[in-house]
Amino acid sequence: MSKLTKEEFEAYLKQIRELAEGPFDAMQKDIEVTNKFPEEFYQLGIKNNLYRCSLPEEYGGWGLSELEILKIQEEFSRGPGGMRMHLHYAMDLNWRPLYDYGSEELKAELMPGFQDRSVFTCWAVTEEKGGTGADIQTRAVKDGDDYIINGEKFLISHTDCCNYAYITCVTNPDADKDHRLSTFMVPCDTPGYEVTPMPHMMGCRGSGHTGLKFTNMRVNKKYLLGKEGQGLEIAIHSLSVSRVHIAASNLGMAQRMLEMSLKRAHDRVTFGKPIIERQAIRMKLADMATHIHALRTMVYDFAKDYEKDPKGEYIEEKAAMCKLFSINTVKLVSDEMLEIFGGIGYFEDCEYGPTERLYRDCRAMFLEEGTPTVQRITISRQTIKHGGVLQYND
Repeated sequence: MSKLTKEEFEAYLKQIRELAEGPFDAMQKDIEVTNKFPEEFYQLGIKNNLYRCSLPEEYGGWGLSELEILKIQEEFSRGPGGMRMHLHYAMDLNWRPLYDYGSEELKAELMPGFQDRSVFTCWAVTEEKGGTGADIQTRAVKDGDDYIINGEKFLISHTDCCNYAYITCVTNPDADKDHRLSTFMVPCDTPGYEVTPMPHMMGCRGSGHTGLKFTNMRVNKKYLLGKEGQGLEIAIHSLSVSRVHIAASNLGMAQRMLEMSLKRAHDRVTFGKPIIERQAIRMKLADMATHIHALRTMVYDFAKDYEKDPKGEYIEEKAAMCKLFSINTVKLVSDEMLEIFGGIGYFEDCEYGPTERLYRDCRAMFLEEGTPTVQRITISRQTIKHGGVLQYND
């Protein structure tokens, strides 16, 4: 359980919201141009315990529940999308694969470093030609106590600020698709590890997206997570949880967009009266609020499931549902926001908030850790398996 009382936790959520909409928003204007976070951003993250709060207590964290972690992510996601991308990763996928699958030796060495960002990772699964699943092409060949890794990764976040990389490779090319892959946690200063540049993204600026290239990179077997051939399981389990964290991020963004839209609808006058008095606008607000409420309910339901059993029967299915519905929600809400604002919402410096930036930033969610099509494939597979029935916790 959390070390924070209910009152302390509520105060912490307020603190994170003020951070997201204050200092984080203020520094984003330069980041939109430089595509790089200033050191001040990382220091604010450390000062406000955003690298520490989700960690298990035995490694210096607060031991928060999954629901509490998701609520924190909902709050900081009201700020810039690139910062959200970094912090949502920091609070989940950054440390969880090591915690769930690393050796006790490796965990003792590295887990404490996550709390102050002295250890930070990137998640190197995606490939330009090989996707993110069983068709991965990067190879790791056993050589004594080491593996020799060759290959390339594509669209990898946080490569500008990490010192370790989770790399998924083919180790057993002749095995079935469930046992072809393995995952390594590789120090980024390993000879043969190379970062390759990519263009600026539409939104989520500053989050360090590049490619990676591995040339005869020698990695000791101690950096293997789990067992050889367990890489696909590690990816599926880790990404399942992370997809709900993206859904919580969409929830925070959508909530802020709704609040800004309400304020604009009160202030914007056409034909002699505020547009909030017009039925057409109220229908938009109703749809936005309903989708947000439904998404919040789905995310909180997942948290209960996860706290009961992190590898439970319905984790993968519910996680994909949360991610899919959150994409639909943030798309609807952002589109309706822009209509309610009218032309002023298309400009960068809007007095009501960063409408233009939020509209761009949320588009990354359609692709991040699986497109809607990928989520539907996962959901349909699990739905068939479960006979169309989901179970719920009280």
